Amino acid sequence: MLYTGIPWEFLPQELGFGSGMTCWRRLRDWHEAGVWQRLHELLLAELNGAGALDWSKAVIDNSHVRALKGGPNRAESARSRQAGLQASRDHRGARDSAGGVADRRPAE
Repeated sequence: MLYTGIPWEFLPQELGFGSGMTCWRRLRDWHEAGVWQRLHELLLAELNGAGALDWSKAVIDNSHVRALKGGPNRAESARSRQAGLQASRDHRGARDSAGGVADRRPAE
């Protein structure tokens, strides 16, 4: 599921894993219980103990690192987007009440 990106409900029943929702709930529960974190730590410890890790080539994948400071505030982002939209409207020129470009010719 995570590799192919197909929706959980399309998980083939013939694989014997149960329904897509069952699999999703198990994955969620295991994540919340810390199963994946402990498994990762155990694997790293075992490989490191066996001298099987080359730490000079270690890479951090940001999809596995918590964003401690978080992302932008959603309210601030919405205001920023709105300001950007307004600026682009102002840049394009005045609009008439129907949304078209206002006639800028001087009155005769």
